Amino acid sequence: MAKLKPNGQRAKNAILLIWMMLALDIIALLSKYFQYDLLQAVANGYEISMEKANANDTREQIISLLYLITYIISAVTFIQWFRRAYYNLHQKVSNLSHAEGWAAGSWFVPILCLFRPYQIMRELYEETKAVLVKKGINFNPNFTTNALGLWWALWLLTNAIGQFVFRYAQHAETIDELTITTVTSMVANTIGILLALVTIKVIANYAAVESLLLKSEEETRND
Repeated sequence: MAKLKPNGQRAKNAILLIWMMLALDIIALLSKYFQYDLLQAVANGYEISMEKANANDTREQIISLLYLITYIISAVTFIQWFRRAYYNLHQKVSNLSHAEGWAAGSWFVPILCLFRPYQIMRELYEETKAVLVKKGINFNPNFTTNALGLWWALWLLTNAIGQFVFRYAQHAETIDELTITTVTSMVANTIGILLALVTIKVIANYAAVESLLLKSEEETRND
């Protein structure tokens, strides 16, 4: 089988970008709260100056643009790490459920994207643990699949709410409709913060044991 490829830097890149997403979720949450206050003031009969309304819209547009750019880069770095991890596991286990390319491709295929990435992540955890046990390599006993269900549930929930906000916002014109969009966005940002924290844990936990596989291979080659 081919030599394992280093994946530690890719894990660090993915984690860094997810921290950035977390920070933007917090900023977006605060911005949406200010917008909610503004909408409530209008709903209660207060007059809002055009300057204040425009300042709110400009702030929201800037944050949305930064969020989109960071989200795309974060997705790329995560998938790069994810695919490399599955490639490395393929070098250790010959009967994995899916080809290595599915670690990237499954995120973009309708229907499959709802469950295949989770299956691959779970397989990474379970099969890597089995390899380490077989080789007699000590690893963190807390390396389990316990967080994976929560990780995937938060991912699906965040995307579902995001789709709702995107579609609903396109036709939102009244104060009530804009308020619903704003509040729902705040919920999405809150869940996004939780998702980021869990995702960082999922990546970091796997990266720690994957490094043991690479270290074991290097020691074997040097003997």
